[in-house]
Amino acid sequence: MFKVANLSVYSESESIVTQLSLTLEKKRPVTILGETGSGKSLLAQAIMGALPENLNCSGEIKLFGRDDYTKEELEQLWGRKIAMLPQEPWLSLDPIMAGRKQVALVESLVNGKSSTVANEQVDTRMAEFGLCGDGDKVPAHLSGGMAQRLAYLCSTAAGAEVLIADEPTKGLDASRKGQVITLLQKQSHAGGLLTITHDIDVAEALGGDLIVMRQGQIVEQGACAQVLNNPRSDYARELIAAHRPDYKAHQPVRSGNTLIKAHQLAKYRGGKQLFTNLDLGIDEGEIIGLVGDSGTGKSTLADMLLGLVPVENGVVERSSQLSKGKALKLYQDPPAAFPQTVTLGQNIKDLCILHKLDQSQIPAWMKKLRLDMKLLERLPGKVSGGELQRFAIMRALMMSPKLLVADEPTSRLDPIIAAETLSLLIEHTREMGCALLLISHDSHAVNQVCDRVMDLSDYQGSLKAKRTLTPLLPD
Repeated sequence: MFKVANLSVYSESESIVTQLSLTLEKKRPVTILGETGSGKSLLAQAIMGALPENLNCSGEIKLFGRDDYTKEELEQLWGRKIAMLPQEPWLSLDPIMAGRKQVALVESLVNGKSSTVANEQVDTRMAEFGLCGDGDKVPAHLSGGMAQRLAYLCSTAAGAEVLIADEPTKGLDASRKGQVITLLQKQSHAGGLLTITHDIDVAEALGGDLIVMRQGQIVEQGACAQVLNNPRSDYARELIAAHRPDYKAHQPVRSGNTLIKAHQLAKYRGGKQLFTNLDLGIDEGEIIGLVGDSGTGKSTLADMLLGLVPVENGVVERSSQLSKGKALKLYQDPPAAFPQTVTLGQNIKDLCILHKLDQSQIPAWMKKLRLDMKLLERLPGKVSGGELQRFAIMRALMMSPKLLVADEPTSRLDPIIAAETLSLLIEHTREMGCALLLISHDSHAVNQVCDRVMDLSDYQGSLKAKRTLTPLLPD
C-alpha cells in the first residue's frame, strides 16, 4: 500500500530521521515504537506529504504504486485513500465547532452522504465511543480521552484504505483503550495500518511487524512477536524492560498541614452526574492518585480544587500557603499550556524574570529531563509532544510549588523516559514537601507511588481522611 525507501528528514541545521525504510502491506500492520523525539511523528507527516515548512525530506515514498504525486494530488488522497490520526487531538479538531458536526461534515463532504444519513450514522458511532450526549460540545469542553476518541472518529469517518495512527490510545482508560485496539485491528484486517505508539501492549495486540526507533534511526525491525520476545538490540531490550518498572519507594513526608479541604463537592455535565458528596483533604507532602474512566471528571475535579473551575456545589478551602505560583497544574495536553509564538527559551526566561528564579539552573534541569539545549531555540509546535511534556514538568518544578496537579504527566513519553520522568517528579516533590495530585490511567505506577488513591469511576461517597487505598486497581 506504500513503500518508504531511504527516507531522511532534515532541517537546515540538523538531520532528524536518517535513511529509514519500511513497507506497509494490506492486512499486515506495522507498529513503530521508539524514543521520545526520535522522529516517529515526522515520518508519518512525510508519508502524508504534510511536513512542517521548515523541514525537508529525501528518499522515496511510493503510495499506491506512485511516487510522483503533486501536492494537490496528495491532498486529494487525504481522508479518502489515506488518513492520519494526529498525536494532539486539540490541534486537529476545530476548536469552535461541535464534535458531532465535525464528524458529520466528513461523512457528507467526503462520502457525499445527505445530512440526515450522516447525522444518523454519526449518532450511532458516537454512542459506540461513549460520546452520546457530548456531540454538541466543542473540543475544549471534552476531557482529553474524549477528545482523543472524537479525533479518531473524524479521521476514520471517510473509510480510508490506509490509516496512520499517532499515539491512538494515549489518555484512554483500559476499557476505551481496548475498544480502540479492536477498531485498529479491524482496520488492519481490511486495509493498511501504521501505528506509532509508546504502549507495548498496543504493539503486542496489533501484531504484524514492529520497528524500534532511536535518534531518528531504526535500531531493530522484524515480526512483532520476535522483537518483543527476543530483542536483539540493547535499546529494544531496555525499552521492553521499562514497560512495567519498579519505582523506588519513598517515605511520605507529611507535616499534617492541610493544603486543600473539599467538602460535599458535586459536579454535573450535560445533565449527567460526574460525582456528588465528595470530600477530600490534601496534606502537605502527600501523593494522591486520581483515577477513573475517561470522562468521569478527573481533570474537572482537579480544576475545582485549584480554583480554575467555579465550585457550584460544595466548598473548597485552600491554605494560605497556596499563594500565587504555589499551586500549579501540568496539563494533559502540553500544547495548550504554551504560547505558540514564543520560543521555549524565551518562555522559561520570562518565567525566571517574573518569579525571580535562578536562570543558571536551567541547563541542570534540562539535563535531568533529557532535554537538548537546542530545544530552547524552538517554538512549541516544532518539538515533539514528549519533549514539550518534559519541558512543562521542568517549568513547574523550578517554581518549587506546594501543590502540583499532574494530569497524565508521562502519557507522551516512551517507557524508559516515562519511568525516569515520573521517578524524578516523585523525588523532587518529596524533597520540597510538595503535595502531588497524580491523574493517571497507569494503575501500575499509581499503585506504587501514591499514598492514597481515589477512583472516580465508581465513586459512591467520600474518601475518608488518612485512609490508604492500596492496592486499589489491577495492574
